[in-house]
Amino acid sequence: MADLPSQFWGGWIVAITVTTFAALVWFVIDVYRRGGGPDNEQQVWDETLREGAKPAPIWWFWFILALMSVSVIYVMLYPGLGTYRGALEWSQGGHIEQRFADYSAEFGPERQRILSQPLAALAEDPAVMRSAWRVFNNHCASCHGQDGEGQARRFPDLTDAAWQWGAGESALEATIRSGRQAAMPPWQAAVGEQGVAQLADYVIALSRGNGGDAPVAAGATLFQQFCVACHGADGSGNPLMGAPALNDTAWTYGGTRADVMASIANGRNGQMPAFGARLDDTQIRLLMAWLQAGARVP
Repeated sequence: MADLPSQFWGGWIVAITVTTFAALVWFVIDVYRRGGGPDNEQQVWDETLREGAKPAPIWWFWFILALMSVSVIYVMLYPGLGTYRGALEWSQGGHIEQRFADYSAEFGPERQRILSQPLAALAEDPAVMRSAWRVFNNHCASCHGQDGEGQARRFPDLTDAAWQWGAGESALEATIRSGRQAAMPPWQAAVGEQGVAQLADYVIALSRGNGGDAPVAAGATLFQQFCVACHGADGSGNPLMGAPALNDTAWTYGGTRADVMASIANGRNGQMPAFGARLDDTQIRLLMAWLQAGARVP
């Protein structure tokens, strides 16, 4: 039952409602009781325009009286007079609570099954995967794309095996529930414009498996000086820090030489918002199962 007004304000509501209703009843009855005629004519304008007191058609009276009767029945059955709950004790809050109770009774067992089953088992259930994709489509597709392949060179592809913060169950849950804040510092001031170009050439070669080639040796030296603390000596990344692997072909911000140079020179600050307050435990687990299964659109 939703909260009703306090006794003080409830009393004022009753007084205003009853007084207004009584005044309306008196006004309608008085208008129709007085009737009309030539004695009631008061003003004449433009020789033919007269102000009279002839009442409206009688059916208007009965129509208004019927509406008043309905109003009286309503405030007797439903909350409308201060703190009076009505004979039916109905409220919008109570109605919502009942709907939640009906929902829990109908879908509660299935939701508990989803929470208790392993992610791999959920991935084998087509109906569960369809539900998971609908959750993704409603809450995640605006950034990651309807097919989960990322977009705008700002949002990562979720269909590949590259996971910046890790693909384990706990890592996925933390990412969805709490969000992530990535921080790639700018390096142009430290290595100079030529160093940015050398690092970009090395990183691109590393992603193609050619990191040991002689033409990119200068970039490899700079990489060992400035980048290994986050990305590792072999460029495999560090999920604990959110440092992506550089020895694969997954590029969130683009893999062209210009894109890589821009990332190194200016840095990146990607943010994944937290969804823990918007999604419940069952929805989060559905997303986890769908992502671990390859984020395939059903």
